[in-house]
Amino acid sequence: MGILKILYFDCFSGISGDMTLGALLDLGIDRQVFVNELQKLNLPGYEIRVQKKVQRGIAGTDVEVIISDHSHREEPRVTLQHEHSHLHHPAHSHHEQPRLSVHHGRNLTDIEQLIDGSDLNHRVKAFSKQVFQEIARAEGKVHHRPIEEVHFHEVGAVDSIVDIVGAAICLDLLGVKRVISSPLHEGQGFIECQHGLIPVPVPAVMEMLAESHIPVISENVNTELVTPTGLGIIKCLAAEFGPLPAMMVDKVGYGFGKRETGRLNALRVVMGTLAEAEIPVEEIVSLETNVDDMSPELLGYMMERLLANGALDVYYTPIYMKKNRPAVMITVMAEKGSEERLARIILEESSTLGIRITNNRRYYLPREIVSIETEWGPIKVKVASQDSIRKVAPEYEDCKRIAEQTGLALQEIYRIVLERAYRQLAGE
Repeated sequence: MGILKILYFDCFSGISGDMTLGALLDLGIDRQVFVNELQKLNLPGYEIRVQKKVQRGIAGTDVEVIISDHSHREEPRVTLQHEHSHLHHPAHSHHEQPRLSVHHGRNLTDIEQLIDGSDLNHRVKAFSKQVFQEIARAEGKVHHRPIEEVHFHEVGAVDSIVDIVGAAICLDLLGVKRVISSPLHEGQGFIECQHGLIPVPVPAVMEMLAESHIPVISENVNTELVTPTGLGIIKCLAAEFGPLPAMMVDKVGYGFGKRETGRLNALRVVMGTLAEAEIPVEEIVSLETNVDDMSPELLGYMMERLLANGALDVYYTPIYMKKNRPAVMITVMAEKGSEERLARIILEESSTLGIRITNNRRYYLPREIVSIETEWGPIKVKVASQDSIRKVAPEYEDCKRIAEQTGLALQEIYRIVLERAYRQLAGE
């Protein structure tokens, strides 16, 4: 049994970009290392203040991104403060500070070009772009616009770029292999945006929740607790949503929000280790026999019939028998209880007079067949997974059919389907 390093996001007061960044930094990340990585983004015109504060008697980290008035000329500055003070929460403030209109023109392409043109590593780039793509998809659906025409309002501003890319940097520095989240706690009522009063959860959040299987708990708090930025991060990050698992706790971090909710307004992130579940084991049966007088055509037909009748696997091994005769050893792997049915097929379709039976145990990955949407229609893939292990295999017959229809190479079809499958499974 292996040990898995994990993060658990305890979203008892929702989640936002600045809360996420604060909680991750509060786990003890070297601030100067973080600053050095963030400056690789080459994004001018902001100051980020990271302060250790106390809210309702709980110490945590508050992150604030301050946009410069002349953002096109100024280089980024980082202020790291460690004084202990009580947070002040204006009644009208949001989790994330209001966005300046000068940044409202950014679209997804602008942001992706900014990220791709930086010196950040590929893991940070990939996760940051995944989050922005998820939010852009939701905003496009809400406003009935193609994703490439979505101009980010709240999310495209400098502070949200810093929140998302900063969170990606922290996750990479922490080196965790798995993230689990609690159900998301959301408020109710209405909040004001540039379009006027809109309901909570806000439309972009509702769109991201649709068909996501992410559990949401409505709280008697008359404000927004889950922001599009926060939901975009946790949706792209968490492998599952549920209660705190049976884990060994190493560190706990708190990231503060900026709304007054009448109680502790923070995101708690727990870092620790989790014993990976044991790989499943099952009892199987092996049927074997040797033949030296059968044609390849007959062997091929027998294999097809065995597989069609429930054999787990069938394979032929070249061997030499008496008097150095070239021969074939037939091996059939089967579930217990099916051996007699499969043995009868071997006796009917081969020249053998007897079959050896061996009881075996095998480790296996649980698997399922899922449908992946492509421009050529749905294609089936086999997905096998256990804890941090995941393997994806496109269905050969589907890919072969597409290759014959389009003239593309079969290996190119495989590459495209695998890429789409991993993106779909990641929730993009």
